[in-house]
Amino acid sequence: MTEPSVLHDTKIAYDSVAARYAELFGNILETLPLERAMLTAFADLVRAGGAGPVADLGCGPGHLTAHLHTLGLDAFGVDLSTEMITLARRDHPGLRFDEGSMTALDIPDGTLGGILAFYSVIHTPPRQLPTVFAEFQRVLAPGGHLLLGFFAGDDPLPEEFDHKVTPAYRWSPDSLAELLRQAGFTEVGRMVREPHQDERQFRQAQLLFRRP
Repeated sequence: MTEPSVLHDTKIAYDSVAARYAELFGNILETLPLERAMLTAFADLVRAGGAGPVADLGCGPGHLTAHLHTLGLDAFGVDLSTEMITLARRDHPGLRFDEGSMTALDIPDGTLGGILAFYSVIHTPPRQLPTVFAEFQRVLAPGGHLLLGFFAGDDPLPEEFDHKVTPAYRWSPDSLAELLRQAGFTEVGRMVREPHQDERQFRQAQLLFRRP
């Protein structure tokens, strides 16, 4: 599929499940202590670097944007799905949420202190990820941090799987880290954990990178 068709299909898929998604995942961080720790570390690094604004890309119903706000960050959310943005604005009226695509962000060059992309690149076709990471590099300020969450695999090549909403990919952490290095980022740390009993039987991963 071409990029516009992938974006359109992903948008329509998430529009159709937005309410159910918000119901299922709105309090997900309560069951994810390792992810909470990574988010706290990310917030600490952003604040130490000057606390520029942070974009939660693929923010869904805004629960992680709100969490970043509680950690002291000037956070706002961006999502492809109109319905997700509607829910985010309803549930978190004090925060900013914009409809948009990670492939062409309406954000000036070098203005962000951080980017959170929590399982939001998993639907991106592998050939298009360099474009997305170049866009991340463009909008981050020097010294800004990126926290990327995804499903982890063992194969060096991305593995497509049947996600409940729309087709997705899982990546070897090393392979995804290499793409980020090629985009000009420097690794700070990573976390890989085994799935919980009620999760899909894939390992879960977080990569923390920095724009030099």
